[in-house]
Amino acid sequence: MFKDKLGNMYPHYNQKLFMRDLLAGITLFVMLIPQGMAYAMLAGLPPVMGLYAATVPLFIYALFASSKHLSIGPVAITSLLVFSGVSILAEPGSQEYISLVLLLAIMVGAIQLLLGISKLGFIVKFIPHSVMNGYTSAAAIVIGLSQFKHVLGIDLGNHLQVHYILIGALEKIMDINLITVLIGITSIILLIMLKKIAPRLPGALLVVVLSILFVFLFNLEKSGVQIVGNVPQGFPQFVIPSFTLETVQLLIPMALTIALLGFMESLAIGKAIAKKEKYKLNPNKELKALGLSNMMGAFFQSFPVNGSFSRTAVNHQSGGATQMTSVITGVFIIITLLFFTSFFYYLPNAVLASIILVAVYKLIDIKEMKHLFEVKPFEGWVWVITFIVTLFVGIQWGIIIGAIFTLVLLLNRSSKPSIVEMGYVKREKTFRNVKRYTEAVTSDEAVILRIDSNLHFANISYVEEKVKEVLKTREGTKWLIFDMSGVNDVDTISVDTLEEMIDFYHDRGIITLFASMKGSIRDTVNKVNWDQKYKEQQNHLPLEQLLKAKGISMEKEEYVISALDYQI
Repeated sequence: MFKDKLGNMYPHYNQKLFMRDLLAGITLFVMLIPQGMAYAMLAGLPPVMGLYAATVPLFIYALFASSKHLSIGPVAITSLLVFSGVSILAEPGSQEYISLVLLLAIMVGAIQLLLGISKLGFIVKFIPHSVMNGYTSAAAIVIGLSQFKHVLGIDLGNHLQVHYILIGALEKIMDINLITVLIGITSIILLIMLKKIAPRLPGALLVVVLSILFVFLFNLEKSGVQIVGNVPQGFPQFVIPSFTLETVQLLIPMALTIALLGFMESLAIGKAIAKKEKYKLNPNKELKALGLSNMMGAFFQSFPVNGSFSRTAVNHQSGGATQMTSVITGVFIIITLLFFTSFFYYLPNAVLASIILVAVYKLIDIKEMKHLFEVKPFEGWVWVITFIVTLFVGIQWGIIIGAIFTLVLLLNRSSKPSIVEMGYVKREKTFRNVKRYTEAVTSDEAVILRIDSNLHFANISYVEEKVKEVLKTREGTKWLIFDMSGVNDVDTISVDTLEEMIDFYHDRGIITLFASMKGSIRDTVNKVNWDQKYKEQQNHLPLEQLLKAKGISMEKEEYVISALDYQI
């Protein structure tokens, strides 16, 4: 069961490692009991399904994972995605709803497994950090606001758009249950205080126990305080969710979203811990492990799971050494399901909501948005668009719109490559961008342009227009020189357009030259006989050598810089 980083069985697993895993496993168990029930409620499911999701998936993941420390199970954002994707198809908590969630878990697992088998783990790199961070920050706010109905003791419906939640809360402000509010606020304060004063204590579990006693002693359920009620006892039963082709088609977009996001979150925290412990994570192996966990777990009433930032960090801090921690955690969860579920009868929903609120508020990362604007405003705007869409349009649209917006901006940038005019800087004896170096000398007879991009069908027209624009202001130009040192690829349309430019300007007395053209580019243009048609180009020469070969000098005002000044 226990393998080293090369995939071999752990040859040195001993009592000392077991004791470390046992302590970490018990710690994770204490965290998972309240968190699992809370996240199941967030997903629109019976709280007991949060415990089901912390059994079979943990065992499966422990068998196939490459990470020694990643703790999988229910997590907040995945739970909210489940709710947003399935609540539009069925009433949350209903048998039909549960069946659709289990089907969704199978689909999520199947997607992850197929990606892992196909070695496509790299695909997550195409979701930019700015999109992910903006989405996570907005999702944390949506998660928090979605729990207002439990903290306030009122029905706000199943809306996941911020404005609808706030409007609903204002409309029903007179229906607030003050005892429920008191329990919720007290729970939040206790959770925050315990985390600061005694971080090693299981704060969430202590609050759960105290609230159960409080409700039981004072019969608060009779005063309108909503409680968990009966929690089914026993190991989760084997079920095969019913499905139709139509429901599968409807769930595919959300399944794909959860599969990729869950993997990204798992990989991020898993890599961070693996780096500290000096072992390597295998992304494709992680995909397969997560995929199998979700697929097999679904047959035992588990909703989609993935790696948890908070629980993985606690596992590492508690001394967990191998995936035996997951096995131990799962065993304790099963013992709880078999013998202790009746203890949760009087657990207030407000307490579970408080646990969620305290867990997710740190995900709101406004500092990162400011940082992105400072470094790259382009990425800052991507963050903002993703954030706004997630808040006001819908959580399921946040990443999709953010990714599309990023793609549009990237295409726009790709269609307008960087083209700068070069001048000679005598003190550095080299050529620089004339806009950055005001002392750079330009020639009256030669225009030197450096292209800092590959040339393709989408941007070659921009290059053509830019050249026309520059030459309009430079009368008497005899030489048009392209520094191609920043070009690594050209397509057929670009080659054709460059040929047209060479011929067009040649008819107007301007000779077009190319400097520092790379071998791969020369191979491409020579396929259309540039080596025969444009012999005078000498396009392989560096800029300085090209100028010297053609006898081109750089002049400005009181001094002249000739080709003899160039030290090659």
